[in-house]
Amino acid sequence: MKKIELLAPAGDLNKLKTAIDYGADAVYLGGSSFGLRKASKNFSIEEIREGVEYAHERGAHVHVTLNIVPHNNDIIGIEEYAKELEDAGVDAVIISDPGMFSLVKSAAPKLDIHISTQGSVTNSQTVNFWKAQGAKRVVLARELSLEEIREIVKNTEGIEIETFCHGAMCMSYSGRCLLSNYMTGRDANMGDCAQPCRYKYYLVEEKRPGEYFPIEEHDEGTFIMNSKDLNMIAHLDELIEAGIASLKIEGRVKSDYYLATTIRSYRMAIDEYYSDPKNYKFDPYYEEELKKVSHRDWTTGFFYGKAKEDSQVYTDNSYIRGYDYVGVVTDYDEDTKIATVVQKNRIFPGEEVEIFGPGRKHFTQTIEEMYDEDDNVIDVANKALQIYKFKTIEPVEEKYMIRRKSQS
Repeated sequence: MKKIELLAPAGDLNKLKTAIDYGADAVYLGGSSFGLRKASKNFSIEEIREGVEYAHERGAHVHVTLNIVPHNNDIIGIEEYAKELEDAGVDAVIISDPGMFSLVKSAAPKLDIHISTQGSVTNSQTVNFWKAQGAKRVVLARELSLEEIREIVKNTEGIEIETFCHGAMCMSYSGRCLLSNYMTGRDANMGDCAQPCRYKYYLVEEKRPGEYFPIEEHDEGTFIMNSKDLNMIAHLDELIEAGIASLKIEGRVKSDYYLATTIRSYRMAIDEYYSDPKNYKFDPYYEEELKKVSHRDWTTGFFYGKAKEDSQVYTDNSYIRGYDYVGVVTDYDEDTKIATVVQKNRIFPGEEVEIFGPGRKHFTQTIEEMYDEDDNVIDVANKALQIYKFKTIEPVEEKYMIRRKSQS
């Protein structure tokens, strides 16, 4: 059985490295042009080269998004850019537009092409159409049930199927939303979504200007287009057994801590499945870990039928935040058991923290004493990126992360 790919977002070079260090088989990122995430920092061609080198040295792949819905002026320069990506060693590009597809295929024939979820592929015939054009993979529309996905896999051969498994969901059809453009002038199909589906709405009657009536299912009102986040970690066995080739995590604008926590949970759960598929039983630990990053309530989206009212959040558009990210390990002395840490949030001696790294469950300890860079005892680390040290009860390594229960 070929192992399913775990595909992670990379909003910048540091996040790319974090994703790979914490278990991603591949990352997807946006370059300087033609991608759908203006909110992430995105990559220069030099950074793409460095990212590709880092990934390939560790057996991972790099996919670059070229998935805008382009007008005539937006497609200028795509052939030259595709050649640059090919020369940089990029493994695949993600495209939604047929015109963009034909130009890239002609200009950079060594680049694998994946059809974006923006292509709204929902049936076997369309998958086979893209296969005939030379596509390597199709990222299916998010509006498909697991049973429909099984049917698509069954009726297609020689082309890979990718689906989203975790992250924010858009209320529109596979992301093809005009609401942001209409309300704010920011085009979601050009990577600049203002997320108006998360706004709090009121109803105004034509003949009563200035009178705002809440659309409510709760005392606080409602957020009528605000979807819960997708989370399929408890159903990994069904996704794998459906024949899906790649599971995609959303979140190019999320933090390093979010990526490390989320990718680590999926990586460990996937590896656990493959260690004994016949006797696999989901460990709730992995879902509990996912609760320790900022998230909305969760849904299984369309995987088990049409998304219904319980897939929406009607009370607010905020995130659930139960833990603070307080530090990342940069060094560890095996003799003294002292870890050197870069501060990410204020921390005091006497506080209980959880420490985790790639491929292992976390451990919990109380920080007894803290020291500065010169080994002087300190009573707080409260400066941004301050270096501090403390003794750990278990060995740690560079890039391990430290968190504690939120104090807010």
